Amino acid sequence: MKIICIGRNYIDHINELANERPESPVVFLKPDTSVLLKGQPFFIPEFSSDVHHEVEVLVKINRIGKHIQPKFSHKYYDEIGLGIDFTARDVQNDLKSKGLPWEKAKSFDGAAVVGKWVSKKELPNVDSLHFQLYKNDALVQDGQTTFMLWKIDELIAYVSQFFTLKIGDIIFTGTPSGVGPVAVHDVLKGTLEGLELFRIKVK
Repeated sequence: MKIICIGRNYIDHINELANERPESPVVFLKPDTSVLLKGQPFFIPEFSSDVHHEVEVLVKINRIGKHIQPKFSHKYYDEIGLGIDFTARDVQNDLKSKGLPWEKAKSFDGAAVVGKWVSKKELPNVDSLHFQLYKNDALVQDGQTTFMLWKIDELIAYVSQFFTLKIGDIIFTGTPSGVGPVAVHDVLKGTLEGLELFRIKVK
């Protein structure tokens, strides 16, 4: 299983972190060891003092594909989910300042929350999904896939140029604005179209 992540896919988040708007999707990978085990809390890693939450809509690939045309992308997934791309922001900023890869900041153990999956048939158009993240019952991120720079089907077509997509692969489609730090004892809850898809504790 591959976890393929898309960065800078919402303009408000790009502005939030004072990044440049990319000309094509920013792609990075997380290993399967970064997936937080079901029912387990998220432990803040000892090497960071500034871990941020980034809630994202997820897509699970259901067939093998390579060089997929956008008009056929919808055939390669039938479930949508919600998750968190945890980011050690202090580590990431240091790596970025040196022109180095981000993996240490993005791919550590537990850095990928994968919530419950929902059939695409039970949801509105995937290009107009509403999703939210609550921290200790306070709304901190409020996003809509309408505002993606590259929509889900476009992302599938794009990444399949570089990686063969296989059954069970997961694509993290990017985060909206509102990212921020987590602290010990925080409780994070993610909803998609009003459905709670994950709830985790921070330790």
